[in-house]
Amino acid sequence: MSFDELVRTPQVSIDDADIFEAHEGGKLSIELKAPLDTQRALSIAYTPGVAQVSRAIATDHTLAKKYTWANRLVAVISDGTAVLGLGDIGASASLPVMEGKSALFKTFGGLDSIPIVLDTKDPDEIVETIVRLRPTFGAVNLEDISAPRCFEIERRVIEALDCPVMHDDQHGTAIVVLAALLGATKVLDRDMHTLRVVISGAGAAGIACANILLAKGISDITVLDSQGILHAGRRDMNPFKDEMATRTNPRGLTGGLAEALDGADVFMGVSAGLVPEELIATMAPGGIVFAMSNPDPEIHPDAARKYAAVVATGRSDFPNQINNVLAFPGVFRGALDAGARRITEAMKVAAAEAIFSVVGDDLAVDHIVPSALDPRVGPAVAAAVIAASKS
Repeated sequence: MSFDELVRTPQVSIDDADIFEAHEGGKLSIELKAPLDTQRALSIAYTPGVAQVSRAIATDHTLAKKYTWANRLVAVISDGTAVLGLGDIGASASLPVMEGKSALFKTFGGLDSIPIVLDTKDPDEIVETIVRLRPTFGAVNLEDISAPRCFEIERRVIEALDCPVMHDDQHGTAIVVLAALLGATKVLDRDMHTLRVVISGAGAAGIACANILLAKGISDITVLDSQGILHAGRRDMNPFKDEMATRTNPRGLTGGLAEALDGADVFMGVSAGLVPEELIATMAPGGIVFAMSNPDPEIHPDAARKYAAVVATGRSDFPNQINNVLAFPGVFRGALDAGARRITEAMKVAAAEAIFSVVGDDLAVDHIVPSALDPRVGPAVAAAVIAASKS
């Protein structure tokens, strides 16, 4: 079976027994780089040999980058308050998800990572804990932390640490959304800068998607939360939504989805709310629908295709899966390889463009982004991030 046939094969049925058996005892283990099978090997790896390395690092802390794994280790950190499709399930229940994230880092980025779940929702405690753990790792992937707390926590951790930090629910999603939009507009021969974009959801992913689209030069963006369109006259918004309202909604729209979608070119769903088919029907002809909520998209792809020219979801059993694994392994690999202290907007845009570039001649309305299993994506993203870090 060819790679293309493999990734386009419909999702196979998996029963509960197989799932629980695969997770028994966790999905991760630590492997040694060299065996400890002789007295000499033991003396080098541990006492007395290890003392020489520890003394050297105590004298010159920069040597930790060379003689420990910390410089290449990603900490995958969550409080379990916003786990995809499950919500606030707590630290322990979120650990299998973080283990899975670490497995993806290794498979698609070649990076070691360690899952850390924190039994607190207090931003001060979360930030303090991460800062105190800094000698252990070289980068931080924040994961499944609820909005608006996630914005403050990410900002404070970035300011406090001298290493790459990214909240993947925000920026990983935004990177792949931009990549998918690049693919959709290319296959439809549309100028993305002229598009009217509607984003349903003003949480972590929605705010980040709006930010990256603005950075790419798309100006006509309308963002909605559960109470309707974000606009300057609303008085029930948090500071992050207030700020977003000042940079979006150039038409001054008010109301809800009906008002936002009328004549729109693009719908992006990053919320759990359902969108009636009749509202999608009011979009401009040849539209683009990204219904990314999991496990249930905002509108079923079959219904959306009646009106939209390109349809994508977050699921693996429909074409055009918008999956964060296309972004975060390569982004962190590139940032660490470049020795970057920050993951910048330029790096994120470069990552999106790299993801889109992998599609190449295979671009089609049902293939606007590569498969999540495509082994070319991680290296392409890493290379683009490294280049962007030098510009």
